[in-house]
Amino acid sequence: MPDSANDFNCLLNSDHIAIEGLEVAAVIGVFDWEKEIKQPLFIDLMMAWPNRVPAASGELTDALDYDRVSRAVTQWIQARPYGLIEEVAEMIAEQVCREFGVALLRVKVAKPTAIESARSVSVTITRRAGDSAS
Repeated sequence: MPDSANDFNCLLNSDHIAIEGLEVAAVIGVFDWEKEIKQPLFIDLMMAWPNRVPAASGELTDALDYDRVSRAVTQWIQARPYGLIEEVAEMIAEQVCREFGVALLRVKVAKPTAIESARSVSVTITRRAGDSAS
């Protein structure tokens, strides 16, 4: 089992790229009525990425293309229905690591419609490339 607290400290103490508040309309939920509608999810990503090379070169090819990451995350979430935000978080972590070569990341998925009396419910995970939910 990975040490998530240690991984998160490594992430905070390294170069990283963050995407905050990415809003995605998703079919998300375990109740029948939730399977018939789209609800907003808000995604935060913090991805370890060495920024010295792109800073020196000024070339997008040396950088993590956060526009491509955000578009990909949106497409992955909208590709199928999900029951739990935990599923969404694990899928995002696995796909971002695999598709974009990110070695370490933190993913937060928030569902503001989950509890009427709360602003939002969220799950936050920290994963390294190669970690698996199974």
